[in-house]
This record gives sequence, structure tokens and C-alpha cells, in this order.
Amino acid sequence: MNIQYLNENWKLRERNSEDYLETKVPGSVYQTYLEHGLMKDPYYRAQENDALKMMEQDYEFSTVFSPEEELFRYPYISIVFEGLDTLADIWLNGKHLGYANNMHRSWEYEVKSVLKKENNELKILFYSPTKYIKEMDSRDGFWPIPTEAMRGTPHIRKSQCMFGWDWGPRLPDIGIFREIKLIGCDTERLDSVYIRQKHQQGEVKLSIDIQVKCMDSRFPLYFGKDEEQICTRQIVAKIKIVDPSGALINVIEVKDGNKVPEIDINHPELWWPNGLGEQLLYTVIVELLKNGVVVDTFKKRIGLRTLTVRREKDKYGESFAQEVNGVRYFAMGADYIPEDCILSRINRERTRELLQHAVSANHNSIRVWGGGYYPNDFFWDICDELGLVVWIDFMFACGVYRLCDDEFEQNLIEEFIQNIKRIRNHPCLGLWCGNNEMESFYCANILGFDEDKEFAADYIKLHEYIIPKLVKQYDPETFYWPSSPSSGGGFKDTNSPDRGDVHYWDVWHGNKPFTEYRKFKFRYLSEFGFQSFPSFRTIESFTEPEDRNVFSLVMEKHQRNAAANGKIMNYMEQTYLYPTNFEILLYASQLLQAEAIKYGVEHFRRNRGICMGTIIWQLNDCWPVASWSSIDYYGRWKALHYYEKRFFAPLLLSCEEEGALSQDPNPNAEPYALKKSIKLCVTNDTINKEKVTVKWELRDNTSGILREGEKEVIVDAMSCTWLEQENFDDVDEYNSYISYRLVKNGEEVSGGSVIFTVPKFFKFLDPNLQVFVEQDEIVVVAENYAKSVEIRNEDDNLILSDNFFDMNAGEKRVKILRGKPDKLKVRSVFDIR
Repeated sequence: MNIQYLNENWKLRERNSEDYLETKVPGSVYQTYLEHGLMKDPYYRAQENDALKMMEQDYEFSTVFSPEEELFRYPYISIVFEGLDTLADIWLNGKHLGYANNMHRSWEYEVKSVLKKENNELKILFYSPTKYIKEMDSRDGFWPIPTEAMRGTPHIRKSQCMFGWDWGPRLPDIGIFREIKLIGCDTERLDSVYIRQKHQQGEVKLSIDIQVKCMDSRFPLYFGKDEEQICTRQIVAKIKIVDPSGALINVIEVKDGNKVPEIDINHPELWWPNGLGEQLLYTVIVELLKNGVVVDTFKKRIGLRTLTVRREKDKYGESFAQEVNGVRYFAMGADYIPEDCILSRINRERTRELLQHAVSANHNSIRVWGGGYYPNDFFWDICDELGLVVWIDFMFACGVYRLCDDEFEQNLIEEFIQNIKRIRNHPCLGLWCGNNEMESFYCANILGFDEDKEFAADYIKLHEYIIPKLVKQYDPETFYWPSSPSSGGGFKDTNSPDRGDVHYWDVWHGNKPFTEYRKFKFRYLSEFGFQSFPSFRTIESFTEPEDRNVFSLVMEKHQRNAAANGKIMNYMEQTYLYPTNFEILLYASQLLQAEAIKYGVEHFRRNRGICMGTIIWQLNDCWPVASWSSIDYYGRWKALHYYEKRFFAPLLLSCEEEGALSQDPNPNAEPYALKKSIKLCVTNDTINKEKVTVKWELRDNTSGILREGEKEVIVDAMSCTWLEQENFDDVDEYNSYISYRLVKNGEEVSGGSVIFTVPKFFKFLDPNLQVFVEQDEIVVVAENYAKSVEIRNEDDNLILSDNFFDMNAGEKRVKILRGKPDKLKVRSVFDIR
């Protein structure tokens, strides 16, 4: 086989223009016009609408290329388009190859008879996606979709969030977002290889299903059949296994027509999620030989592991717990959305940095949300290497999708098969999920989902028949879940707290206080969140000084959730003093977000065994915006991401306090006896029993110790241990607080502080924070108790070992992990005024 990539010599024009622009592949209309200075930055101020108008036009990408001479030595030459976004007619040397209408799949055409030795012209005419969805909406009627998205969005197999979401703009870009290649091949070539594992004591048996594509349908191939087949051709599959050290440990050869025998791996080195063990990877190489010559090769790294979801009846309802290598672990992570509205900007280096940030905050899981797109191969490779278990939705979200004709249904089926085959061998693949929130939308009749019973009928056919049937056929080793949230399908008690997974939004959308989380012990929380504004430096990138008011037109354009800026201010009024400048407001909003999610996650981790997962909405942004992300568009960590590093720590000491927030923080409530207490809990999400020391102190606002306690605790692996409740009804809630810490082998590994009133009423003294640098450390000195201390440099691009932390009077040292400590500034909750 010979492969030639067609990434060079491309040009682009608007369909009715004679003016061509040089472009690149992968590439897009927006990217090309931006690089040539022919459009305004759609992320700046309120310029998004100008970019949206561009998508009312059709655009042509074209190139002239000469095939490599080696290609013509093969009997067959195919052209493969790995990612066309989205509606496109394709011509090669004037011959129409086909019409592509699904960005979520690849398209292949046999072209040897069309190719010339040189100067071949390839043209791809992309049609307006916005005109198309309007036409389809007019023809077939309204298919419900959230109000932030454009009408007609479900009619097209394109990333749904490109048409707008409650965190994303309406920028439905057009282009070639993955590579185009010519493949010269023999009559036979490898279609796919599926590697299944059977784990036994001290041994793993690999079953390898080799699927071969025969370009000539008269000669079928039979690898993997039980019976011997009569075959006159000399077709052989050679299978090699390489261990994590690079040593070749097994080689077998199988003739066409023979069953592939199981391959034994003795003393297997297992793959584990982040925090539970190493991510050791074996390599499987399959060579297809004809008459002794290699005609095609498959190479894939795999991890030896078992990975599924356990659902078992128990006294709380029914469990929903991910299990790896027989160990049920607590899933900790976030929901992933496309990293940019312009997909060609996403690359391996950028994705690795983002996912490494997730691992740095102790994530072991990531959920790929169904309104984006199936991530690139390098995303999966990186998750394999970092130990991030991936929950992936099929690409359906919050909308009605009708199976209106056989052609559309077959298009979907091909999309599913291609992506299942492409992804299934990755050890990081944790589960397939049918869609995001569609079952729950039907049940609640949100946006009119249940007004037409045919909507529900098509939903059941697609997500509870077609997709699970294909998963069972092509990837039976991986767990399938019909929707998120769900209790198992069939529109039964979709968002039940007692079984399945839950999306919980009463804190935030429902305006409930943070304490509302404690009313529930969900089995698996796959989506919940709280918004904040990004860094001031990020806001500078899309605003002018006059825009820097959260209710300005520009700030509202960069806030896609209806009334959300007001919602942030509502929660702020309940929690902090009124911020009197813009930068302090941004800081306070990030603390609100971080404290809200901390309140929930620590509660759920204290109840591990009942709850077995918290996946936070959301990890990242696709443009600079106010949103639920913990990392903003430019990679800056918000306060939440530093909090995640602490509350997702494998060994966690958390505090269930009783105070004004859990009773009634209203200062004008009828006077009542305020109960003040703490109950500390050690959560151990490691595979080892741990011996630790818990220490706590009651302190005044100068950090002077009024009372203290200490206890040695042994915590079993994968468990939590509660300490006795400590009562403080006699203390002054406005002038005293509790600090606590977990010590292992003399080192503090977890800790924090808690107050018994809301921060706006606590009598913080000025900590007179001082900050200086000593080699690779930043040292912060406080004269009094300081809460949520933030360290930042001029460009706000530092990444530190800790930030946004509570500290007693004294000194705190943090490591500089990235960025230069230039012109450092430091602030705390005392400065919110």
C-alpha cells in the first residue's frame, strides 16, 4: 500500500468570485479569510454576526496535484476524505465523485480510472449550511432544539454547537477539517482490526478479529472464521505483539481462511486510570501479506485492562459505577467540548496541553459531549497515555432528530460504524452513550419534544435499537448507555437520583443555594456546574475599556446563557460584599464558581459507594466567554481548576460544617440558635490502605488558636472514614473559623478552612499579603487569616502548584510550574469590597 496526502497547493474562493485565496488543508473558510485579513475577528467584541453572514454563501476549495509514480503500480487507487464540513459536491478532473453531507464520517471513492499522471484538478464545492437548515426547517417542519441554537440545526450532520449554544457563538464554519489522501492498494487491504481481551489469573488472552476490504467483490476473505476455507491466493496475516518496554513477545501467522488463534500474554502489565496505577501500553502490529510481500499494515497501542460499568441493586437503589480491572473507582473529571470554533486550529500539541491540565487537577475521567464532534485520533492516543477514561456521547444533543428517510438513516449508520471501529481499541474508552439529554427532554417535554409522538418513536429506534445493536456488533466489549442522563432507557424516571446517571442543575439554573447538593447522594453525576467570568486578560482580548461592565453589549454577547450575568450577581449578593471594581468582580465570580462546585464534590466524595462519579460541566471553552469552564479559551486556569486539584486529590480531607449557610443566612430572619459544628471525613480513592493524621484548630480572625484536636486514622482503600462531630455553638461565628489538614508521613496532603457564616459577614482583617520569589517558588506571607488567596503575574499566565488557597497567618510556599513571576500581585476575599 502507498499513501499520498493531498495537503498542498490549495486555494479557496467564494463561489461567485473569480478571486482565489491561498489556503491550507486541514483548513476552513474562517481561518483562510482571517489569515488574509479579509474578515474581522469573530471573537472580538460583537463581530460574530458579520462572520455568520459569510456562511450564507457557497465556497469552493480546489487544488492541482500529481500522484506519486508509485501509486500507479497498484491495481486500485482510492481517494479518502477524512473530514469534510459539511455539505459538499466533489469533482476530480471534471468527474463528479459524490456528494458528502456528514462531517462525522469519512468518504472514499475509487479513482484510478479518473487520475492522470500529472496536473489532476480536485474541486470541492461546499454549500451554505445556514441556507440548508432553513430550507429543511421549512420543508420538514421545526425539530425542537435549544433556543440558543439556530432553527433547523438537527437537520444537518454537523457539529450542533457551531450553530450556537449557551456557551458558544453561531459560527458554522465550512472547510476540510481533516486530511485528504490517495491510497494505492492491492486487491486486498486491511479494513479494521478489533482486539478483544480475556483476563484470567496471571494471563491475558487476545482475540484478534481481522477485517479485510477486498476491492474485487469476487474474492471474499475469511479471516476469523471457524472453518477452513478453500483459497487459491497466498494471503497471510502476520500478528506481532510488542510489550511496553519495546520487546517483541509474540509473532503468529494466519492464512486466509483460517481462524485467528488466541494469543497468550503471561504476566500482563495492566493499564490503569490516572491515580490508580500506570498507563502501560502494548503494541499490536498486523501485517497483511500476499505472496510473501507486505501489502498493508495495522499498528495500534492497546492497554491490557477490563473496563465496564457495574449496575447492581442495592439498598440505595441501583449502582452505577465504573470498574477497571475488577476495582470500582470514583470517576472524577469534566465534560469536554470542541476546543475552538475553528476546528483546523485544534492540533495534537494544543489538545495534549489541555488534557495534561486535566490530569494535573487529578482528573481520571473525561466526558465527550454529544453536541460537538468525534475527537481526532490524537485525542484518544493522549487519553491512553494520560489515563483519562473517556465517556463518549454519539453526536446528538438536546434536539429532535427524525429518521425521515432511508438515505439519512444509512448515512447515520455509516457514521456510527466508522467511529466505533476507529475508537474501539483504545484502552481509555470507558463507555458509549447514545446522546446528551434527549431522553430527559422528551420526558419533561422541554421545548415541545413530546408534542409529536413520532419524535419519540424515532428516538427509541435510533438510541435504543440501531445504535446499541451496532455497538454490540462492532464493539461488544464496551458498555453502552442510551442517554445522559438516564436510568437505563425507555423514558423511565430519567433523572432518578437512585439509579443511572444524573444531570443536576438546581444549583445554578434553579437558583438554589450551594447547600442543596447535600440533599442528594446521586449514583453518578455526569453533568453539573456553575458559571464564572474568565480572567481579566482574557476579557481584554475581546473588549475595549468601555465594554468592561458585565451588562454591556459586548459582555452580554460573550455570555450565551440567558440572564446568566444577573444570576452570577444574584449568587454574589448572597455570598460576598459588593465588588466595587471590574477586576474584583471577575475574581469574586471565579470564587463563587469554585466554592459552589467544591460544596458539591466534597459532599459526593464523602458518600462514595453510593455516589461513584462527579463529572463537572465543563473543562474548556471554544472561544473567550463567560461560562462553566474551569480553563478558559487561552488555557488560563480559573479558581475552579485549582480547587479541583484539591478536591479531586486521591486522599481528601473535607469538612461537613453546620452553620448559617446550612440553616438560614438571612440576617433579618427571626432570631434562632445557630448550630455550629464540623464533621471531618477522610476519603481514600487510592488502591492502598492509608495511615494518616487529621488535625484541626479553632482560630480567631488573626489565626490565633482557641482550641485544637488531632487524631490518627486508618482508611481502607477505596473508602471513606468519618470522624466524630465537633460542636462549636459557643463561638463567635463572625470572628472565628476552623482550619484543618491531613498529614501523611509528616507532609500535609489535604486541608482547608471553613467559616460558620457567609463570607460577606465574616470580619476578615486585612492580611497585609506580601509576595516574593525564591528560586522556583513563590512565597506568600499573611499577617492574619486569608481566604482564597490568588497569586497572578502581569500576563495572568502562571500555573502554580497551588493557588486560590486559604492560609493562616504565616507563610505559604508554592512551586512555579509555568510562566514568569513578573510583577506579581496577590489578593484574597478581604479585597472583595
